[in-house]
Amino acid sequence: MRVLITGGAGFIGSAVIRHAITDLGWQVLNVDKLTYAAHLGSLREVEASPLYRLAKIDICDAPALAGQFAAFEPDAVMHLAAESHVDRSITGSRAFIETNVMGTHSLLEAARAYWSALPEARKSAFRLVHVSTDEVYGSLGDDGLFTETTRYDPSSPYSASKAASDHLASAWARTYGLPVVITNCSNNYGPCQFPEKLIPLVILNALHGKPLPVYGDGANVRDWLHVDDHARALILALTHGQPGETYNVGGRNERRNIEVVRRICAVLDELHPQGAPHDRLITFVRDRPGHDQRYAIDAGKLERELGWRARESFDSGIEKTVAWYLANEWWWRPLREKVYAGERLGLGVA
Repeated sequence: MRVLITGGAGFIGSAVIRHAITDLGWQVLNVDKLTYAAHLGSLREVEASPLYRLAKIDICDAPALAGQFAAFEPDAVMHLAAESHVDRSITGSRAFIETNVMGTHSLLEAARAYWSALPEARKSAFRLVHVSTDEVYGSLGDDGLFTETTRYDPSSPYSASKAASDHLASAWARTYGLPVVITNCSNNYGPCQFPEKLIPLVILNALHGKPLPVYGDGANVRDWLHVDDHARALILALTHGQPGETYNVGGRNERRNIEVVRRICAVLDELHPQGAPHDRLITFVRDRPGHDQRYAIDAGKLERELGWRARESFDSGIEKTVAWYLANEWWWRPLREKVYAGERLGLGVA
């Protein structure tokens, strides 16, 4: 299998590439702009493999994309390149529209031109997996779950840009017959996540004795999914998913934000007792504008039709994640010192 993966130096993309090369022996072309959130260190275990190659390309660059399709001749595409941090979208929405909407358009058009010219056997086997988020569905009340038929109701510039990209992917499937599979996932966590996100931010702030910011009253609920479970789900969507279908990916691990932070503190108290008790650092801060109250995914379709199951519980996944950050300072130290030191984002005027 020869797979072109966009955004492969990012958090989820790098997990997919590690799985595809190490466990499956696939050939992978990583198309990545290498923005602030990319980290080539996340691919250290596969970067020397003859199965891996990197093309530093902006997916908005249509001619460059077309050239990579022609040179690599992929059997499939997995589209993970995206601007993804909600707080950054509040004060810098243009980058999200450019990458998530216009970039997706460029990718779909490059894929369509390439796919249309394939011999019939390769054309019928070709797949494009478009990776998205549960945030496109908006906010849930106290009950219920997002399903594949939930109405879109995005609240932030980020989720609106991803909703637009989902609609583009769906339209290219319906209008042109491009064999697209769409996935919408819940909140990911695990190794190699850029430390602007809640879980790595709390881990690293706690290690440095800094405040652990909790938005509002900490009651917002998210459904947490370990990135390795997500990577396996995306591979299944590529190999066994039906073109034109959407699959929701969730870990069935709902937690209030304050519960997540307190659990991280408890694990750190055990593994890094020098700073215990770490929950003394918890600080409630002004809430994010437009903060959705609750997300929760019904992954039943993915489980029934493709046989996927999450392997990590929230507790097992958090313990492994905290342990990974403690053991891999080489990965996160340069980010904290040169790229992002943990400051609050998303409250300034754009």
